[in-house]
Amino acid sequence: MRGWYFLSTVLGTFPLAHGDQHELKTRQNGGGNSIPIQIANWCSTDIWPGILTQGGNGPGTGGFHLSPGSNQSLSVSSNWQGRIWGRTNCTFGNGGGGSACSTGDCAGALSCQIAGQPPATLGEFTLQGSDSQTFYDLSLVDGYNIPVAIVLLSNGNSQLQSLAGNKTNPSCVASVGDFAAQSNFDPYTGGQQFLGTSASDPLQFETANSYSAVADWCPWDLQVNTPKAPGNGVYPYPDGNVQRPPFDPCYSACAKYNSDQYCCTGSYDGPGLCQPNYYSKAAKSMCPDAYSYAYDDASSTFVVPQGGGFQVIFCPGGRSTNILGLDTNSGSSSSGSRDALVRVGWLLIDARLLKVGLAWVSVAVLLS
Repeated sequence: MRGWYFLSTVLGTFPLAHGDQHELKTRQNGGGNSIPIQIANWCSTDIWPGILTQGGNGPGTGGFHLSPGSNQSLSVSSNWQGRIWGRTNCTFGNGGGGSACSTGDCAGALSCQIAGQPPATLGEFTLQGSDSQTFYDLSLVDGYNIPVAIVLLSNGNSQLQSLAGNKTNPSCVASVGDFAAQSNFDPYTGGQQFLGTSASDPLQFETANSYSAVADWCPWDLQVNTPKAPGNGVYPYPDGNVQRPPFDPCYSACAKYNSDQYCCTGSYDGPGLCQPNYYSKAAKSMCPDAYSYAYDDASSTFVVPQGGGFQVIFCPGGRSTNILGLDTNSGSSSSGSRDALVRVGWLLIDARLLKVGLAWVSVAVLLS
C-alpha cells in the first residue's frame, strides 16, 4: 500500500480514475460522527483495543478495556481514516509511560495517540477514498498477535445492502486456540449466521491448514516468545519438534530486522522490486485475505461504496477466509450482489482483467 497501488476487488459499478492513495493520507475533518464502528471481543481473555485516527473525526477514544464476550459501539465521521488493533496482557499504571501490554502497546497509554508496537494484527480503514469508495483491509505487515475479522455494516445504505457478506467480510485466524481444525468447517448448521453471512451466502474458508501448521507457522526467529531451549541448551532439529506456546505472536521480518529488502524501502521500493519474504509467505498461507507485505495489494484490499460502518471482531473463531484469492485466481465470479445492477468485480495487477459490472476491460491503475 505504497506509491503504486492496484485495486484488487471492486464491489459495485464505479468508474476508476487517478485518485488518492488510500493509506497514510490525512484528510480535513468534516461532518459529524455518523458512521458506526463496533468492536467485539470474542476471545476467552481480556483485550484492550487500540484505535489510531489518521484523518477525519475519530471516536473520541484511542483505546479501552474489553472483557470476554463484550462489545463497544463507537462512531466516526464519514471521512475517517485509521486503524484498529488488539492489545494483550496489559497492566496500566498511573500516567502511562513505559510499556503496559505484551503486544500492540502504545507507549503505555490506555488511549493510544500513536501506532501500536509490533506485532499486532491490524484492521485498516479509509472511509472516504477515491470515487466515493471505502477501502479496508486486514494487515499482518506489522506482524500478528491475535485473530481478527471485519464485518461490513450497511448503515442503511441501499448499495451496501445489496452486497453479499461473503464478498465483504474477511477473517484472519492464525492461532491454535481460535482455530477450527476440521477442513470442512461449517458455521451455518441449524440456520446459524457467522460474520454477517448465512448458508445462502456462505463465506469461503481456506482448507489447507492443519492444527499443527497453525501452531508452527511463525518462522522460528520471528516469534516474540521463543520457547526455551532444553536442559542442554541445544534445540532439536527441526525446530518444529519444539512445542510452542498457544499464544505465539509473530513479528514480521520488516518489524524485526528493519531491512530495505523486508520493508520494501530504498532500492526495493516498488511493486516489481519488492517480493514476498519468508514471513509474508508464511503469513499469507495462514490468512489469504490479509496484507502480508507492503505490496500485497492484489489480494488484500476490499473496496465498497462509501457510507457503511464496520464491526471489528477479535477472536472470531473458525478458519481464515479466502475471498480475494479465490476471486483473483478463478477468472470467474459468483455474484456478490442480490441486485443484478450491482455485480462483484475485481481488478488484477499487471494489465490483467478487471470486471466491473458486466464489462471486461484490461487495466493497470496508478494512484498518485
